[in-house]
Amino acid sequence: MTLQFSARQLNLHSVLSSLFTALLLSCSGCLAKPENEVVVYAALDRDFSQPILQSFERATEKTKVSSVFDVEASKTVGLVKRLEAEKERPRCDVFWNNELLHTIRLSKLGLLESRRWNIPSNWPASLKANDGTWVAVAARARVLLINKDLIPDPANYPKSVVELSDPKWKNAAGVALPLFGTTATHFTILHHKLGSEKAESWFRDVAQNATVLAGNKQVALAVSAGQLQWGLTDTDDAIIEIDRGAPVVMIFPDQASAEMGTLLLPTSVAVVRNAPHPIAAGKLADHLVSEDVEGRLAIADSAQIPLRPDSKAQSRLPIPTTVRWADVDYVAASDSWEEMQAKLQSIFAGTAP
Repeated sequence: MTLQFSARQLNLHSVLSSLFTALLLSCSGCLAKPENEVVVYAALDRDFSQPILQSFERATEKTKVSSVFDVEASKTVGLVKRLEAEKERPRCDVFWNNELLHTIRLSKLGLLESRRWNIPSNWPASLKANDGTWVAVAARARVLLINKDLIPDPANYPKSVVELSDPKWKNAAGVALPLFGTTATHFTILHHKLGSEKAESWFRDVAQNATVLAGNKQVALAVSAGQLQWGLTDTDDAIIEIDRGAPVVMIFPDQASAEMGTLLLPTSVAVVRNAPHPIAAGKLADHLVSEDVEGRLAIADSAQIPLRPDSKAQSRLPIPTTVRWADVDYVAASDSWEEMQAKLQSIFAGTAP
């Protein structure tokens, strides 16, 4: 049988063929890309986070981990602004933050993916998002680091964070510039705890009384070197000075019944909404909240505090069995971040060297 087509039929066939080709070309960008890469923005210090990311890369073999770390000068804030700027076209898959308030803020902005996490069912409600957008894990504590040579009698040690404003410690106590990092988070939580009027008055007194330095590490180094009698810092910076034999001691502050308790600042993990590599992102995110990783951070130089229920790991920090931790509503505290930034900028701008 010989098939014959009219010119009209041939033209119709040509049109349909062209449309089909165009459709294929237009959809080619929608096809799933190979999950051979995952991009992580890490605010956790590079010295602590990079070895864990490299071990994940080795374990998965075919998945390359591309890491973007924060800058000491801007800490978490720089990466958060980058995530906000990229919201229409995300480049990051996983955000591994060294604190929690900014992660909560990103969730409220709709920039994080809601997902089912591979975590125990009894995970504390305050350490996970109700909508599954983030999970909080291994924490650091906010502590006072004291130079024992300059304050030899323990009876004279400062016992509370609020003593940063006490005139008797004029220029002898140090604090990091509270516009970035964990100090900004700490001051925002204090604002929530103390109330706006009382907190703002205290901020102004601290700016006038304390020595303001660029970061928590600089505070720890200044205390260790005897340039300051004591300072407010994070446990990871404090333990480094203790490990190297500096004449310092670490105090867990605000333990009196009328005081708030020592502040814990968990790290947090989230998958970015519309992440370029969603499958690999999910695998890395679950790995970062695993018992193995939290255990590694507990015994590493960072000496972080495991938060996983029934964790077998213990931090190598010398934590008193009687220590009382602050009860914090991190989600509520995050609501005042924008207001706090304006206040702290006006009070502390120009105070750090």
